[in-house]
Amino acid sequence: MMETLGFFATSWLDPGLLFLTAVGTLAGIYVGAIPGLSVTMATSILISFTFKWDVNEALALIAGVYVGGVYGGARTAILLNIPGAPSAIATALDGYPLAKKGLAGEAIGLSTVMSVIGGLIGVLALALAAPLIADFAIKFTSRDYMLLGIIGILLVGTLSGESFAKGAFAGALGVMIGMIGLDPMTAEARFTYGSINLMGGIPFVVAMIGFFGVAEALVQLEHVARTPIKQAVTRIVPSWPDVRRYLVLGLKSSGLGTLIGALPGTGGDIAALLAYDQAKRSTKNPEVPFGEGAKEGLIAPETANNAAVGGAFVPMLTLGIPGDAVTAIIIGALFIHGLKPGPLLLTDTPHLFWFIVGNLTLANLFLLVFGLTGIRIFTKVVECPRAILIPLIVVLSAVGAYAIQNNPIHITWALAFGVVGYLLKRYGFQVGPVILGVILGPLIDANYRRAMIGAREDVGQFFTDLISHPISLVLSCTLIFMLVTQLPFYKRRRR
Repeated sequence: MMETLGFFATSWLDPGLLFLTAVGTLAGIYVGAIPGLSVTMATSILISFTFKWDVNEALALIAGVYVGGVYGGARTAILLNIPGAPSAIATALDGYPLAKKGLAGEAIGLSTVMSVIGGLIGVLALALAAPLIADFAIKFTSRDYMLLGIIGILLVGTLSGESFAKGAFAGALGVMIGMIGLDPMTAEARFTYGSINLMGGIPFVVAMIGFFGVAEALVQLEHVARTPIKQAVTRIVPSWPDVRRYLVLGLKSSGLGTLIGALPGTGGDIAALLAYDQAKRSTKNPEVPFGEGAKEGLIAPETANNAAVGGAFVPMLTLGIPGDAVTAIIIGALFIHGLKPGPLLLTDTPHLFWFIVGNLTLANLFLLVFGLTGIRIFTKVVECPRAILIPLIVVLSAVGAYAIQNNPIHITWALAFGVVGYLLKRYGFQVGPVILGVILGPLIDANYRRAMIGAREDVGQFFTDLISHPISLVLSCTLIFMLVTQLPFYKRRRR
């Protein structure tokens, strides 16, 4: 027991590791807050700088960037309606309306505290239930991931006002955008129309910058003369009654986020989406409707996506299967340092496992400190005159789109997506479902193809598999139930 505590406290007692964790967390917050600069990109760059470092030093810095980066996307989502990361898309739905009411400081403070609670619960799950969660996650097959992706797409109907059809259309549009490029199985071109620039596909970050950043700038042009709302930053640290009031919702969302994060290939974006939908369904009497500044709609996705960080480490450390893109890069870092993630990692190198647990805990505590500072500077962004802010958003969006792969054509795509996003908003469509479709589309496609190969290209066998395996059956029933609840007769009967 004492030996385990010693491994856990390694970063806490070593000034160098303590400093690296703090720097990583602070840097991650600001990297995550800048659209176009992803945590995945930052982590991959860090690998090239830290491969000669001691493994503890490298992991301390990377873990800090990971934890801070997942949270950081919430700041620009709340202040500018531009999620810094996909996991903050759901946060913007109610966070931005709160900022428009002058409550940006309170919104960021509450999201920070609940994010830390979610992150600590995810780490606790990693420490106590890693083998159990990993055993459950390994039972998911390709068809189960396909069903999970379709459920995620259909959930956008609940995020798109009263019209499920508009939400489904927006999600389908995103799936089509996500399919552009070379077929992953046959390498045949899809939706490229002979353009070489489309062969490599469209990075979802480019689409996200266009649909959120540029589109928001175009929408704001209609209100360029409006006086900015002064943001209330007198109370940044949320009161204990506020935290206690939403604690049960935070715990439920954290549990959901941990489970989703432990499923290989999912991550915080799906966890945030599912948590938002769960909160919307389970909250009977919110102070204001969801989508108009409901605090429940802010808390649920933020606790879930931070809890997913701990969950994502579960399959990575116990099975050698990455939970998301960042843990896939961390696997590479471990291999570089002569370590092999998998079932033997916990038995052969228990010190490494408990070091990671302790380091993630420490990073979440630093997140609480850094997350509650610098908010007044951030809130000045939304008080800036629109005549200055709108060109700045467009320029930053263009720079972010170009910086992804140093490809100027990405700027054109971002601007084009911005125009499409503006038109969608004008006609009552939400752009969040489009981005989710871009992200989940390739996941659905690849796993459907694998499931069909497993069924020997027999459609009848494919559908038999959907109802003959317990997990597939539960997910299939969930999918059917979601569709039935959107039918007119069901809604009339419920009313």
